Amino acid sequence: AVRQQQFEYGYIFGAVCPAKDKALGLMLPVANTAGMIEHLRLISQATAKDRQALVIVDRAGWHMTKAIRCFSNVTLLPLPPYSPELNPVEQLWQQIKQRFLFNTTFQNYDDVIERSCQAWNEILSEDGFIKNLCSREWSFLV
Repeated sequence: AVRQQQFEYGYIFGAVCPAKDKALGLMLPVANTAGMIEHLRLISQATAKDRQALVIVDRAGWHMTKAIRCFSNVTLLPLPPYSPELNPVEQLWQQIKQRFLFNTTFQNYDDVIERSCQAWNEILSEDGFIKNLCSREWSFLV
């Protein structure tokens, strides 16, 4: 197995719409409230005026702060603790890691960003991929 000796990170803020077979992502150097607000702004802009976006979030601090509740057409649904399987986007992260980034070393931060973005774009270019991977016919909101 390849062993990375130094560590630099990039964070993908991502959302999926299985019904439309679409995803939206934002690559950032840090995961924080400002990044989450920008991500939600992009989701809000991508959501039709007569529609509401439901964004499932874990309980990371930048997901739970009141500062991010600033878009009238975006509703956040926090998951119960320790239940990532309920968030459809988790399967996307798993596929990106397994198919494109597993057992990989990176030269530097720019390489992390470039290869992560390539993986994101390649996986999303597959017709029907998001719909098939992220649909949840067994889940219902009441």
